[in-house]
Amino acid sequence: MATAITNKKKVLVTETFAASGKALLQGRSDIELLTFPNGIGQPDFNELLRKHAPVHAVALGPTRFGEDELVSSGDMRVVTRIGVGFDAIDLPALSKRNVPLMTVGTANSPSVAEAALFMMMALAKRGTELDALVKESRWADRLKAIPFDLLGKTVVVIGCGRIGSRLVKRCVAMEMTVQVFDPYKDAGDIAATGAEPVSDLDAALAGADFISIHCPKSPETVGLFDAARLARLKPTAYLINTARGGIVDEAALHAALAAGKLAGAGLDVFAQEPPQPDNPLFKLSNVITAPHLAGVTREALDRMGLQTAKNILSAFDDDIIADNVINKDVLK
Repeated sequence: MATAITNKKKVLVTETFAASGKALLQGRSDIELLTFPNGIGQPDFNELLRKHAPVHAVALGPTRFGEDELVSSGDMRVVTRIGVGFDAIDLPALSKRNVPLMTVGTANSPSVAEAALFMMMALAKRGTELDALVKESRWADRLKAIPFDLLGKTVVVIGCGRIGSRLVKRCVAMEMTVQVFDPYKDAGDIAATGAEPVSDLDAALAGADFISIHCPKSPETVGLFDAARLARLKPTAYLINTARGGIVDEAALHAALAAGKLAGAGLDVFAQEPPQPDNPLFKLSNVITAPHLAGVTREALDRMGLQTAKNILSAFDDDIIADNVINKDVLK
């Protein structure tokens, strides 16, 4: 029997997808939407691509995507992330085939900025410790866990893109001294946010009370905070990472915290996700954690799903949203 010919474009989604995004895609008669459970394994993902080929677009969570997946899909037109990170995507492989990679732009930027500020405040106000004092009937110990203010403290923000620039605004509103290290951002643009641009990261770190990381994970930034760089921090400083695991050397971080050379840390991301339950960082009372959810709020999920759908349609309709394309060489 001959295979039926269809002009529909297939869109394969491997992650939680907001109803608004689904509705936008399902409202198009020329699109076939295929959805699958979260966290699908790589061999299963490639099998799905081959089974449903040709697949013309994918909307991905943390799933890796590169040459093998391009081959399996048959006729990929656009790869999208339901998020902003793209360290699991083989960009050169996509560019070689002229396939754009698109992210959701600013859809979850406010959420991540809020999460970073929350971790700063939770550490400064000793939220988990004070909560335990009340619930464990240790009221008499309350003066052993005195919080401190963000007012007047210095925060060094690493990266002043969509997320970092929003954190800057929130920290300025908290009347903090804000410094920004971003070698790819114009100093004038940084100053316009109310922050002081700094060109020497190590010199800035020496005076920081807080450090908040908001740069992409890349060969340039993997291990950016290793033992040597952590040693430049004050013993009263706090490190916040809501960017990507691997930017901070976790073994070096644990050593600095355990030795009292760093006051505390807030981690939303880890080198291995999910992390091993015996991760030594989890035994430290001055470390607060979250399961890589800084950019995942109810509102952000809606915004990301809708923006992902718009990204896909813009690629299909030859009116691509250039600002959301990562490998801009394909636009030429």
